Amino acid sequence: MNTPKQFAEAKAKCRNIFEKKLKDYGTSWRIMRPSSLTDQIYIKARRIRSLEEKGVENASVDEGIEPEFIGIVNYCVIALIQLQLGSGDPISIEKALELYDKQLDGATRLMTNKNHDYDEAWRLMRVSSFTDIILQKLLRTKEIEDHHGKTIISEGVDANYMDMINYALFALIKLNE
Repeated sequence: MNTPKQFAEAKAKCRNIFEKKLKDYGTSWRIMRPSSLTDQIYIKARRIRSLEEKGVENASVDEGIEPEFIGIVNYCVIALIQLQLGSGDPISIEKALELYDKQLDGATRLMTNKNHDYDEAWRLMRVSSFTDIILQKLLRTKEIEDHHGKTIISEGVDANYMDMINYALFALIKLNE
């Protein structure tokens, strides 16, 4: 088990989808506020949980759990970009990919540091636990957004997006093992 290699492979899969969608849609997501992106991520996480509870074979839409975790990664990266730039006019595909890579590199550094401290505890977790933690982080994020970003002691929405990226990437790794 080589976490850096597996993490890089999962990130590459997400980036590939992101890049293809950029070619289809451009950077139309630039219009979205971070709170709208939080809601979009919430929808994806709720669908994963629904599929976990009902069974993928009972899904009405013929897409599994993996594309939803990829969507969570990509929407979290978009949310981080929007936090940095603010919502606004479209940007070039090249600039979007540069910003995407920068945010995903930040998430990777965070994962590397935490993974060292936690001694790869995520490997003992179930994918369903990643789903629940992501949902919890989304509820926290919504609370912080409802308080206009003000916290007393907690990290901000950016830290929650970073954690959600990493949990979704861990889920992708586990789903492909």
